[in-house]
Amino acid sequence: MNPILPIQHFVPDVEARQWADGRLYLYGSYDISGRTSYCSWEYRVFSSADLVHWEDHGESFRSAPPHASLEWTDAPLFAPDCIYHDGRYYLFFCNAGNREGVASSLSPTGPFTDAVPIEGADRDAIDPAALVDDDGSVYYYWGQFHLRGARLRPDLAAIDPDTLRTDLLTEAADGFHEGASIRKRAGLYYLIYADISRGRPTCLGYATSAAPLGPFTKRGVIIDNLGCDPETWNNHGSIAEFNGQWYVFYHRSSQAGHFNRRVCVEPIRFNADGTIDEVEMTTQGIDGPLPATQPVEAWRACLLNGRVRTAATGPTERDPAVREYLTQIHGGDWAAFKYLDFDAQPV
Repeated sequence: MNPILPIQHFVPDVEARQWADGRLYLYGSYDISGRTSYCSWEYRVFSSADLVHWEDHGESFRSAPPHASLEWTDAPLFAPDCIYHDGRYYLFFCNAGNREGVASSLSPTGPFTDAVPIEGADRDAIDPAALVDDDGSVYYYWGQFHLRGARLRPDLAAIDPDTLRTDLLTEAADGFHEGASIRKRAGLYYLIYADISRGRPTCLGYATSAAPLGPFTKRGVIIDNLGCDPETWNNHGSIAEFNGQWYVFYHRSSQAGHFNRRVCVEPIRFNADGTIDEVEMTTQGIDGPLPATQPVEAWRACLLNGRVRTAATGPTERDPAVREYLTQIHGGDWAAFKYLDFDAQPV
């Protein structure tokens, strides 16, 4: 059921990866409930064997005291990505100081250590994405408004400047706002990104190419989170194959702001030509329609219309729980929960 993590975890900008142990791992930013700014100073990793029951593996990386993983900055951490290469897991990260870096671990859950800056990724240094290609080459993508990409050198800490492309996608031509994610399927490279072509960057658009550094052609939109909250602004996510089925992971804001974003998931379908059908936001997520007799928490509404919004209490020093509810409901306002099965037996 969406959102997929417990109520207290606000994880946007998610990269979903299934590793060799069969579990699917989530790497994302970490918002703090009630804050009016993006992200925080920590990353946490979550994993699941069934996309229903999720394990919190705790903090994997941190940019601020008391136990910072970085020496050169204490700025908040923005969107990450993670790859497996030559026996290690590599975490690519960025922060509010316009810097990008990489750290590594023997475990997919971290802790990720030995962080160093990415040499050459020093323009529009936001939202890294990485791909290990079939020949072992690692490609790196980043940027806002203009998507940059290059092959990484073998140490994964510097780009090969001879391979640098500075306009793989642009906002003017492709609606590229930020938030690139890269995957390869059936010989095609897929760039998923925050697409502003409908007025706000609430869409996850995608473009494809026969080569890792393009040229890329925009193919459409996978999902649009407009309507999840009256003040929603952005979207950022990825696609992932898990046990033979492909899914889109995206986020929804809450609490009448751009922030407090939570990860959600919907199944997707590829057509014979490689295009992806656009899907809608739901409450049910990967499950079938929910029994109408089953209680559904208010914060799981997938659409809000009018002035209605969610608000939260907690956490406090005395009570660490987060509680979220619908408020400011006026005549004609509504909240939608999709979909319900009214023929289901009581549970």
